[in-house]
Amino acid sequence: MGPRSGVRSPRWAEKKTRERACVPMAALLLSSAMEEVKLTYRGRAVTAADVATIQDLIARHPSASRRALSKLLCEAWNWRQPSGQLRDMVCRSLMLELHRAGHIELPPPRFRTVNNVTRRRRPPPANVDTTPIRCSLSALGPIEFHQVRRSAAERLFASLIEEHHYLGYTQPVGEHLKYLVYARSRPVAAFAWSSAPRHLGPRDRFIGWSKEARRARIHLLAYGTRFLIMPWVEVPHLASHLLGRMARRLPRDWEALYGHTILYLESFVEPGRYRGTCYRAANWRFLGLTTGRGKDDQTKRANRPLKEVLGYPLTGRFRELLGGV
Repeated sequence: MGPRSGVRSPRWAEKKTRERACVPMAALLLSSAMEEVKLTYRGRAVTAADVATIQDLIARHPSASRRALSKLLCEAWNWRQPSGQLRDMVCRSLMLELHRAGHIELPPPRFRTVNNVTRRRRPPPANVDTTPIRCSLSALGPIEFHQVRRSAAERLFASLIEEHHYLGYTQPVGEHLKYLVYARSRPVAAFAWSSAPRHLGPRDRFIGWSKEARRARIHLLAYGTRFLIMPWVEVPHLASHLLGRMARRLPRDWEALYGHTILYLESFVEPGRYRGTCYRAANWRFLGLTTGRGKDDQTKRANRPLKEVLGYPLTGRFRELLGGV
């Protein structure tokens, strides 16, 4: 009978039998691998075999501290930052999550760390000349960028951001750089850059990369956490000019300190406060809005102002080099 009659030929049945003989096995293996996963932390899936490795590591080093164990585990897994340094802080947090979930038993902590967010000391007011600067960009004179991280000027940077930026100062973690911009021997602006957020919908869609590519190359992005023009400075077009110069300098400084360049910059603008005109004038791209939930959200409800997501590729080949479409 014809194929439309609803009766299948023996050859067709034999073909489907061969297909079914393969598919369930692959599905079974995938299911088995998925069932092994005990925890996913910052993109790393921790399996039952991983947990057994950690348990054995703890048993073989009964007198080791949590810090020492995290370094030993990093070395065993070769878990390193792009600069080659061990990711021991991330590893320590992962082990703590496994401990809290009951998968491993960590030794008691040797000391209690201070929560720098809740107990941080506010930087003292900056002692700088605040006489107004009102002139054209050409009349401002030479402009100098000073990278101040791990320098004597870092405290001045913190004080100026704390006093004059609406978000205040918080100490970055991970890879980061800080800049003070000087003109006429006075600070006129400040920048802070840090590691990019792992998940950012508008950016990820714009780049077009897969989850695997994002995990492997997220370190090639830098996130502008603070940009401040000092309130006593009134120089038309200064902000967009500084953004352009910053984009040319930042990759060199980043590579000098961390051993890898960056290919893409991003930042947020809160539209209720600012229009982001200087970013657009410097050819940054508006990509969309944040969800307003923050990186640690568990409720999937907006709990903070929506912000514009702005991006600036540093090369026309950014999609190719980042693994996007």
